[in-house]
Amino acid sequence: MLSVEGLNQYYGGSHILRNVGLDAKLGEVTVILGRNGVGKTTLLKSLMGLVPVKTGRITLGGEDITQRTPYERVRRGIGYVPQGREVFSRLTVEENLRMGLATQPGSTPIPAELFELFPVLKQMLGRRGGDLSGGQQQQLAIARALAAQPRLLILDEPTEGIQPSIIKDIGRVIRMLAQRGGMAIVLVEQYYDFAAELADQYLVMERGEVVQQGRGADMAADGVRRLMSI
Repeated sequence: MLSVEGLNQYYGGSHILRNVGLDAKLGEVTVILGRNGVGKTTLLKSLMGLVPVKTGRITLGGEDITQRTPYERVRRGIGYVPQGREVFSRLTVEENLRMGLATQPGSTPIPAELFELFPVLKQMLGRRGGDLSGGQQQQLAIARALAAQPRLLILDEPTEGIQPSIIKDIGRVIRMLAQRGGMAIVLVEQYYDFAAELADQYLVMERGEVVQQGRGADMAADGVRRLMSI
């Protein structure tokens, strides 16, 4: 579904991403791991078109989207959950979810499935996003990204600052979405246990480049936890 080849990115004179490549397949969770400052979030922003790519190629479903704008990428089937959630604090839960339908006709209803995945949101449709707990905001951010039924879901550290019970709920939803086979999922994560439980394949980044990759089932044998702690 997603293919990235030779991606390079700079901030001023700093070389942030160095020839990064990855493939994310339908029905799989691709986990990107690494310590703070290694370029994980920059990579996701590059995939979304939020920062321009210096060199390299990004294809989605065989289509080159390297020069596409963020909204064009959303229309082509990418859903994005940014680090820090970034819900609209003054808008209600319902209005936040409708923002996820911005590329659809105005009469498009909010998919009922979102409330099956995250029942708490149905109970809080009229509550403002800024009044939700951190865990509830994260569920809202994921539901908003899912509203347009993307083919590729990108999540940037969804467990950050979230209570353990909701981390389990989010993990359950991610695994369920992948197992259905109609979506590829790219997950950036620092919480090793969460990543290891979900990963079909993994990549470890260091200083802007991929230094190790493999199948999720091999993470323990490959010593990924040690790489995360160095």
